[in-house]
Amino acid sequence: MIFLTALPLFWIMISASRGGHWGAWMPSTISAFDGTCVSIPCRFDFPDELRPAVVHGVWYFNSPYPKNYPPVVFKSRTQVVHESFQGRSRLLGDLGMRNCTLLLTTLSPELGGKYYFRGDLGGYNQYTFSEHSVLDIINTPNIVVPPEVVAGKEVEVSCMVPDNCPELRPELTWLGHEGLGEPTVLGRLREDEGTWVLVSLLHFVPTREANGHRLGCQAAFPNTTLQFEGYASLDVKYPPVIVEMNTSVEAIEGSHVSLFCGADSNPLPLLTWMRDGMVLREAVAESLFLELEEVTPAEDGVYACLAENSYGQENSTVELSVMYAPWKPTVNGTMVAVEGETVSILCSTQSKPDPILTIFKEKQILATVIYESELQLELPAVTPEDDGEYWCVAENQYGQRATAFNVSVEFAPVILLESHCAAARDTVQCLCVVKANPEPSVAFELPSRNVTVNETEREFVYSERSGLLLTSILTLRGQAQAPPRVICTSTNLYGTKSLELPFQGAHRLMWAKIGPVGAVVAFAILIAIVCYITQTRRKKNVTESPSFSAGDNPHVLYSSDFRISGAPEKYESREVSAQECH
Repeated sequence: MIFLTALPLFWIMISASRGGHWGAWMPSTISAFDGTCVSIPCRFDFPDELRPAVVHGVWYFNSPYPKNYPPVVFKSRTQVVHESFQGRSRLLGDLGMRNCTLLLTTLSPELGGKYYFRGDLGGYNQYTFSEHSVLDIINTPNIVVPPEVVAGKEVEVSCMVPDNCPELRPELTWLGHEGLGEPTVLGRLREDEGTWVLVSLLHFVPTREANGHRLGCQAAFPNTTLQFEGYASLDVKYPPVIVEMNTSVEAIEGSHVSLFCGADSNPLPLLTWMRDGMVLREAVAESLFLELEEVTPAEDGVYACLAENSYGQENSTVELSVMYAPWKPTVNGTMVAVEGETVSILCSTQSKPDPILTIFKEKQILATVIYESELQLELPAVTPEDDGEYWCVAENQYGQRATAFNVSVEFAPVILLESHCAAARDTVQCLCVVKANPEPSVAFELPSRNVTVNETEREFVYSERSGLLLTSILTLRGQAQAPPRVICTSTNLYGTKSLELPFQGAHRLMWAKIGPVGAVVAFAILIAIVCYITQTRRKKNVTESPSFSAGDNPHVLYSSDFRISGAPEKYESREVSAQECH
């Protein structure tokens, strides 16, 4: 709001050489429209003791010193003036009343400048006042816009024109104010230095759309052709609004992605691209690109564009979906279980879009899900048949990945029915096939000989494992009499299983029964006559330990108690018949 009030006149007093007071007042500046007139108010004073009979005065243009011969604007003694002011100047004030007000008419630009008044009281009582008035010849109204115009806040814009011509009074009209508001004419107001202005006000609430709007004011003088127009462009400040941005974006892994953000604001916004609170790029601009080269799944996510200036901020987001083939599946869960327990296997992966997950065993589908990142496989009450290799396969339209894993089912030994003994001439071969997990121990017992041979006796027992099967072969030589009874016993941490091996026909080939052992030729082992072995041990240990009675534990045969038939050269080869024990 503009407040203009009439204030007391300010007199500038200048001391004279004779001790009195010379003083003058006039506005320091005054303005008027080209082609109109202007009244420069002026008052002066002098020491009271002078008491002149007649008071004269002179107005000079642009210099206060007569010796410089400045142009005379008005002179009361002679009425002789400079040609530029002929017919254009006259005194409105009464010098005798110490009023030196000057009127200039038909103004033109060359009349703009400094105007000085000189008091002439006769004789040496003349004084040129240093104070002067600067005349400004204008041709446009003055539109005053507040230093800050903010959208949404009421603003007052004023149009001010000088009204210092008593002969011509201006009228004001707003131009281009439609939709902004209705003007209010305050009327003729007196300024601080005694000059006059005509003021019209326009109140309105600007919007962002009003930014840059050209607002005008026209000053017209009735009954003349004089019209003057002035314009001002509104600089409306407003917070950013994001006006353009990508919608959701899909891209294949490895491709190029360009994200765009454009905002409208005044002043220009600071645009910032961010992801997860991290600044990726920023600039003061109307728009900003974010370039992503060879995108990876790690760059998948939500990106935010923040636009801000001193009047506010706005943000918007865009989701980038990076499409990619499944990662190699990971398998977590119970891989080792005891027979009868429940096995739970979790297969998971990452991909976009979510994959089809399938778990296979021996080309048989056990479980599958569509468009899921996890697959749970439950195997209730597992059996040995559930032991083995499994595959988890993940696939979508961008590729396929697979992971193999093993499920181990642990169980007590089972001696298969294919276990047996067979005799050919004087040789007995016994085959014991055991299925177990973990690997069991195997021992062959000859009850009639009170002898037990286990798998550690490499000279008598040959063993080979394939998968869950353990095949052990016991070979006895020199069995001319009836074949002995042979019991196979297998043990692991889950239990023990024994089976008396049945004998098959003497002419059947043993090698056809060794199954997974392959075509392994077991060394023929000569079983020395039990009595001979016993006698030999007694000779070695006669002084070391007493003989076992009939109720003592049976002997366990070790490699040192036997001689091997068909063994490598480093062993002594000797066949002993069963009759040598008698």
